[in-house]
Amino acid sequence: MPVDFGSTGVTGIHCKVIEGLRRHYGLEDRPVKVIEPYQMLGEVDDELQQIIGTDVAGIFGRSNMLGTTELEYHRQTTPWGQTVLISKDIDMTPDAAGNIYIYAQGDRSYPPSAVMPAGCYFINAIERKPFVDEINLRVEDNLEECGLISDLDLAHFSTRINEASSSGKAVIASFGGAALGDIAFIPGMSLKDPKGIRSVAEWYMSTVMRTDFIHSVFERQIDIAILNYQKLWEHASDKVDVVFTCGTDFGTQESQFCSPETYRNLWQPHYKRMNDWIHRNTTWKIFKHSCGSVTPLIPDIIESGFDILNPVQINAKNMDARMLKNEFGQQLTFWGGGVDTQRVLPNTTPAQVKEHVLQQCEIFGQGGGFVFNAVHNIQANTPVENVAAMFEAINEFRNN
Repeated sequence: MPVDFGSTGVTGIHCKVIEGLRRHYGLEDRPVKVIEPYQMLGEVDDELQQIIGTDVAGIFGRSNMLGTTELEYHRQTTPWGQTVLISKDIDMTPDAAGNIYIYAQGDRSYPPSAVMPAGCYFINAIERKPFVDEINLRVEDNLEECGLISDLDLAHFSTRINEASSSGKAVIASFGGAALGDIAFIPGMSLKDPKGIRSVAEWYMSTVMRTDFIHSVFERQIDIAILNYQKLWEHASDKVDVVFTCGTDFGTQESQFCSPETYRNLWQPHYKRMNDWIHRNTTWKIFKHSCGSVTPLIPDIIESGFDILNPVQINAKNMDARMLKNEFGQQLTFWGGGVDTQRVLPNTTPAQVKEHVLQQCEIFGQGGGFVFNAVHNIQANTPVENVAAMFEAINEFRNN
């Protein structure tokens, strides 16, 4: 049973918990590197990887979702008193109200694009364009983040891929650029002056009111993504095992954001074109992230050409683990679902966590097709003892 913690922005651990884990295991007390500041995910370093027994190495880009560099870091103190290493363009000094403002690409001559509100442990987008300029609406405005890959980015990915592939672990690459309508990207946190449809509410309404426009955005976005994948394949080839292409959420706790018919009409043609190209021209497997209750959409997700589903939100409505494994386990790899991060991991005892994890491993691990990960990222206030109990259960299951 392979295990992943920290290889993507949706399979990670909050930096506060990483610090607690290092202390729990008696490791050197040192600043944790924040590898994804939007969610304040900490680096699962080599020492922790060895203790956990991870089997996956992740590849990230030169810049993050906020448009700030991931190549240079500096020390900062978080509002909860933790010393971290974070992108040099992020200043964690709070204002008088306790809020920390983030600026796209670190440029303070523009209004802030994101904020860590007082008392919060991660960053929220700021919508700077609440209205849509219908008269001047252009497809390219919603594609500003989706340009052709640069030589610098190709060189960066090549270096990181060579390093990761030499580790002997499976390699998953977050190349970006194919997140069709992912709400995390809609406000344009990485852009100094975003244009187009940049309000979450307007975007969701546009899937009904401006369907032709959305189709045009998706079509052009996939054109660009395929050109980029072609270049990346030439540089990476089969040194990459899995590509994380899309994190668009289609599920809520109780239902879906859209009907299967809407998914088939609006998203599926574009996903399928991208995934068909990847399957025809590369050896990569394709990783799809979607939170929530997505059971009615899973047949269409499979038809779209995705090989892997994450985070497998077992606590959402109609997402029973046994049903999912029985119904779809021959067609999808489940990358997640190993522990309930809403109710069990943060709120029960270490013994209860261990029992729950062993049960999930037994269900999803039957016959393979399962990479152990939590249901999305492990959050800041999760008891470290419970996280350690999860790791103990994983290793117990793998050793039996």
